Amino acid sequence: MLMKDRLRAVLKLLLSSLLVTAVYAQMGPPSPAPELKKLQLFAGDWSADGTMTMGPPGTAPSKWTRNSHAEWLDGNFFLVEHSVMDLGPMGKGTELAVLGYDPEKNVYTYKAFNSMGQSEDSTGTVNGDIWTWLSEEHFGGAPMKGRYTMKVLSPTSYTMKFELSQDGSSWTTAMEGKAAKK
Repeated sequence: MLMKDRLRAVLKLLLSSLLVTAVYAQMGPPSPAPELKKLQLFAGDWSADGTMTMGPPGTAPSKWTRNSHAEWLDGNFFLVEHSVMDLGPMGKGTELAVLGYDPEKNVYTYKAFNSMGQSEDSTGTVNGDIWTWLSEEHFGGAPMKGRYTMKVLSPTSYTMKFELSQDGSSWTTAMEGKAAKK
């Protein structure tokens, strides 16, 4: 009797697996959320420059530059960006960023890692020609809120501003600049 029970269990498992496989086969591969098309703006080669108003203690405002290349990961769910930057007194570095969209939370996502050992995790929204990215930051051990705002001027240019806040209501500009598609 024990052998028959095992055989039934194995057959049920096999039939269940076949049924699940058949259902997934009919569904086809997932397709990217329509909102991802808005990220196409950032694909390609870009150069950016501006002024950093907050830097290491005792430093005056300084210039910064960044060159980046972004392309879609196979499947078009994520835009992958590689950047080379010169942040003046903070040094030179590289960065890898991945942009996407979370349909459950209805926000764009930005995850970045740089050669200075920092990582960033932001969520973004778009309203007309304004992109707003929010993040949790840490400066000198103190938690702060970050807000990165981009105003799209054309398909080949935008301005940007990065601000910091301790309370989420009073903001201080840390960096601003402009970007142009090459």
